[in-house]
Parts: sequence; structure tokens; C-alpha cells
Amino acid sequence: MVRKPTSIGAYLATVTGARRTALDRLRKTIRTILPQAEECISYGMPAFRLDGVVIAGFSATTKGCSYFPFSGSTLATLAADLGDYDRTKSALHFHPERPLPATLVRKLLRARIAEIKA
Repeated sequence: MVRKPTSIGAYLATVTGARRTALDRLRKTIRTILPQAEECISYGMPAFRLDGVVIAGFSATTKGCSYFPFSGSTLATLAADLGDYDRTKSALHFHPERPLPATLVRKLLRARIAEIKA
């Protein structure tokens, strides 16, 4: 039986190569933007909780990486800022060679926090 990770560090220890580098960078970016956010695992993926609410998460996929705002509307709200990134209603997909820029991560986090406060 495969054990589910209980921390972001444990999750990242299972990821290798460029995907690991991209997710490490994303983790550091989120920590820089929201140092008060609590790291956690939510739905089996690395996530960040602010005031008890999960506001962001990420995962490695077979083809690359994904960012999850834990909202069905955040990505639609920022559609104009997402350029040619592939996305679904709940996930933004990116290639490790083209990691999410800090300015975009900041916009994603601000939009999600604004949704929670509304």
C-alpha cells in the first residue's frame, strides 16, 4: 500500500527532475507572497491554508504541473491573464520549463482571497 504524503516536503520527495524544480519554485513563491499561510495536504496534494481556508495547491502530473486555486471561479475571473496556459475550471496546467511567474501567482492568490472575503 502506498502511503499518502503528510507534508509538502514528503510530497515533493516523490517528484523528480524539472517537475520537482518547478514545484519547489512555486512553493517558495507562495511562501514569499503569503508567509502567514499554513502548509498542508488537501485532497492528497500540497496546499496552503489561510485563516482555515485552503487557497492554493499544486501537483505534479504525467505531462507537467498543475496549480489549483480551490475555487471553480478564480481561473475564469483571471482568464485574460492566463494567456495560453491550458486550464480546466479548477486547475491551471503548466510545463516545468515554463513555470508560473510570481506576478501571476500573486494575482491568483489575490483573486482567491477576494472571493473568500466577498
